[in-house]
Amino acid sequence: MNNKNITQPFDPNDKLRFLNHQRETAQKRDSGERLIDFKEIYQDQPEEASQVQAGRCLDCGNPYCEWKCPLHNYIPNWLELVKDKNFEQAAVLMHETNPLPEICGRVCPQDRLCEQACTINTGFGAVTIGAIEKDISDLALANNWRPDLSQIERTEKRVAIVGAGPAGLGCAELLVRHGVKAIVYDRYPEIGGLLTFGIPGFKLEKEVIKKRRLFLQDMGVEFQLNTEIGKDISIEQLQQNHHSIFLGMGTYTSLDGGLKGLGSDGVIKALDYLIGNINYQQDYGMTEYPYSSMESQKVIVLGGGDTAMDCVRSAVRQGANQVQCVYRRDEAAMPGSKQEVKNAKEESVEFIYHLQPLAIESKQGKVTGVRFQRTNLASEISEEVVLEADKVIIAFGFTASPANWFDSLGLTLTDKGLIKTADYTGADLPYLQSTEVPGIFAGGDIVRGADLVVTAIAEGRQAAREILASFDILTN
Repeated sequence: MNNKNITQPFDPNDKLRFLNHQRETAQKRDSGERLIDFKEIYQDQPEEASQVQAGRCLDCGNPYCEWKCPLHNYIPNWLELVKDKNFEQAAVLMHETNPLPEICGRVCPQDRLCEQACTINTGFGAVTIGAIEKDISDLALANNWRPDLSQIERTEKRVAIVGAGPAGLGCAELLVRHGVKAIVYDRYPEIGGLLTFGIPGFKLEKEVIKKRRLFLQDMGVEFQLNTEIGKDISIEQLQQNHHSIFLGMGTYTSLDGGLKGLGSDGVIKALDYLIGNINYQQDYGMTEYPYSSMESQKVIVLGGGDTAMDCVRSAVRQGANQVQCVYRRDEAAMPGSKQEVKNAKEESVEFIYHLQPLAIESKQGKVTGVRFQRTNLASEISEEVVLEADKVIIAFGFTASPANWFDSLGLTLTDKGLIKTADYTGADLPYLQSTEVPGIFAGGDIVRGADLVVTAIAEGRQAAREILASFDILTN
């Protein structure tokens, strides 16, 4: 970070603050230093830096940033509070719309959402909304801040939430804010879903998730971890013991493209690789996710999304000799975060474009490489090439993982195996997350397919509003 932006005089009443102070992003750890561990790469900003950046907000009459955010966070309002050093009140306001602000500040694609929509983004550089959200909510958690729920009238209503990912947490937090008992069931040993088990520590350290779990427990959320519905407890038991159920399960079935040679030794599904790595680092003891080391290996990662970036950046930290990310189109068409691609390049990952994978090459059952066909339309020759590899990680995305008890509930699924929610309008509000089964609601990836953390939170909160409405409990 450029310290000049902090040390020059800051006048909160200066109407030209966005001109007199440039956009300054959080400083990254040196690429060589960060390759020896899985700690977050962005350094914390001083409170003064957050104040200066927040002060660049124009407080637009029509805040495009707020509307671009799926949660419709009160961004200009809490930026104003940060500008005036009212950090705790800013954290209070952040939590009114977002139960996981420190996480969204880290993993949301602000460059495609709030910051892209910032009025001063064109020409002056957007306000660093994500970094401010992260730092202020981190500060609140470090100071053990908790919302005051002393005036909440507790009810006898109980809601079972299946899945402790972003959708489930979003639903649970809003329910307890309105006096409803929320019990979250998850088959993993920690909350967070893919926040914990899919996103590497260099983007989101696991201590952040643990702090949030304590926060939610203090609010009244109950967690039943290491508990798989349909195995440890039946869905019928959940129905009997709760007034409503929210299904916030993710999409964990990996797409493999139907390539030949997928069964070769050395071919790994992206999610299995990432979960196995985190399982090893955190010593969770999940035997179904073994650790795969890339030390001294030639690694090819197939895919161009954020999961592929997580894989290539994990592999270089494990000491791979060579890591190549191969994508079938050009860099501009890659669906992943541009910032993540930049980070990967800084960390010595090689990107190769215009290659469509055809088959995994192997010898005596072990991977030797990948055979590709060039997709550059400028070439008239359909050329095939082979890149050598010791390990191949498949990162083509994910699809639904319907539970075997969905049928017994009577849920309707789409042709992609996703839960179909009702598309009718009720008397007082549109029911967006209710299913055709009375008392059963669903949201997040299991409804819309693999998507952003923030959209999953938004759907969990919408489901909570509908559940509260069914209990005749009003929301703000």
